[in-house]
Amino acid sequence: GFGAYHVRLIRERSTVHFLKHELNEELPLLIARGEGEQLEFKSSFRWDRRQDRVNRGLQQVIVKTLAGFLNHEGGTLMIGVEDDGTIAGIEADMQTLKHANQDGFERLLMDTARDGLGGHACALIHCQFHELDGLTISRVIVEKSLEPIYYVEGGVAHFMLRAGNSTRELDVREAQAYLQHRGPVRV
Repeated sequence: GFGAYHVRLIRERSTVHFLKHELNEELPLLIARGEGEQLEFKSSFRWDRRQDRVNRGLQQVIVKTLAGFLNHEGGTLMIGVEDDGTIAGIEADMQTLKHANQDGFERLLMDTARDGLGGHACALIHCQFHELDGLTISRVIVEKSLEPIYYVEGGVAHFMLRAGNSTRELDVREAQAYLQHRGPVRV
């Protein structure tokens, strides 16, 4: 009993350390750093700025990104930030919601993640909101998963992985090799 409690305590301490590190980084400095292996920008969650309408396909792109972070080293997803670091905000996204506020946005984000990745993955996804240049952005901090996380679409499971500054799907052979190479995750 004590051994299991001790392992759980060490894992929770590691999680707290990871989250403190992520939150301590200044937002403008984080954005100025640009996209990379552990940082991704998305201009919106569901509002297609080009078509000027809701596009639920954008939500699935977000979920694939979350899966990629979960299966690699974790990372931060900034929603409401253009690829070049320009602040776009999530106000247009929030206006499309039944509850047009941050709580409604987070609820939809977590429901979409649960539907695509499974409820167990949601415990590793943390959503915060920040005001920058008079606009609201969502900062989604994703922890590394101890187990593989699969993105499920149309009943088909896909293994997504963060590689450099993009998220890509691995085929079965690549996923098996990656998971074998990754080996057991140590706490």
